[in-house]
Amino acid sequence: RKEYVDLYVNYVFNESVQKPFQDFMRGFLRGCPASIWKMFLPVELQAVLQGHTTVDWHLLEKNVVYQLYNKSDKTIKDFWNVFHELPEEKKKMFLGFLSGSDRVSGYRLESFTFFIVDPQAKNPDELYPFASTCSLIFYLPR
Repeated sequence: RKEYVDLYVNYVFNESVQKPFQDFMRGFLRGCPASIWKMFLPVELQAVLQGHTTVDWHLLEKNVVYQLYNKSDKTIKDFWNVFHELPEEKKKMFLGFLSGSDRVSGYRLESFTFFIVDPQAKNPDELYPFASTCSLIFYLPR
């Protein structure tokens, strides 16, 4: 039985995926030659490919650029007070809403900057917050 289980596990985890993995690896190396990846440590390579899974939310707040707002405006203070009370999952959902991904790319953790902009609506109560994911702009009505 042990031999059967060992052979079965080997088949499921190694042999059955060998062809698809080789196809993936061939395509991946065509676009990203292996010589480039050798300069990274495994943890660095993971951050480059997957992005950072943890975010320093206070650093994120520090890197925001405000347009038509000041950091001391009541709307901004209220936004950050509510944001910092959110659970981690909801904060990541906001990051996904803002940027299209719930992770910050590996090379931009310390310099990840986004904009909070006042859309200057005539009646801000009739406008929901919205984002421009390509430009990393969060439009926050007063």
